[in-house]
Amino acid sequence: MKYLVLGFLGAVLLKCWLDQRLNLLLHSNFHSLVLIAGLVLLMIAIAGFCSAKVSNKATKIWPLIVLSLTAMGLWIWPPKPSLSTLAANRSGAQLGQSELSFLSPPEQRSLTDWVRLLNSQPDPNLYGGDPVQVSGFVLDVPGKPPEIARLLVRCCLADATPVGLAVRWPKTKSSNGWPKPDQWLQIKGVMAVENHQGSLRSVLVAKQIKAIAAPTRPLEP
Repeated sequence: MKYLVLGFLGAVLLKCWLDQRLNLLLHSNFHSLVLIAGLVLLMIAIAGFCSAKVSNKATKIWPLIVLSLTAMGLWIWPPKPSLSTLAANRSGAQLGQSELSFLSPPEQRSLTDWVRLLNSQPDPNLYGGDPVQVSGFVLDVPGKPPEIARLLVRCCLADATPVGLAVRWPKTKSSNGWPKPDQWLQIKGVMAVENHQGSLRSVLVAKQIKAIAAPTRPLEP
């Protein structure tokens, strides 16, 4: 029984690696470890079956049942984490300076590049009027318009931290016109300067908004 469970767990890990669902859970640098773990579990299971002997020794079956049900759940139901909910419960990422992103054309900067620049060079007048083209998911901000955001990971979702840009959305009659959390958008617009809580800040004025499919790898390093 235990070798059957180990083999099943190994097969689940290999399936997660093959169908790219690891992109929703884990930094790409660690995908190879999942592959190796799956292969090792399968080899242990095969070796166990080949050398198995009939034994009357009692085996605790409940742990094996729990492992089997967990593996079955991973096999049947792919993970669909809510990035917006996760981001809302995490503190923002602290990003260092990036000379490369500062020197690159504004329209070629990613959302993460923009956040890094605004953190390292916070004077909003430096960017007023710059063209912007970024993509990300809609992050709900209680009491404020939603932001466009990304999640950064060092290892997996457990250490994920959000980075986001304030957005001035097209005018609507009510906040119900704002895009829904977790929706992936591509936004084209310009950086503007606005007064926010007594100080100036940069805000992305959205001129073109396009709904897009979630990228294959939604987590950024």
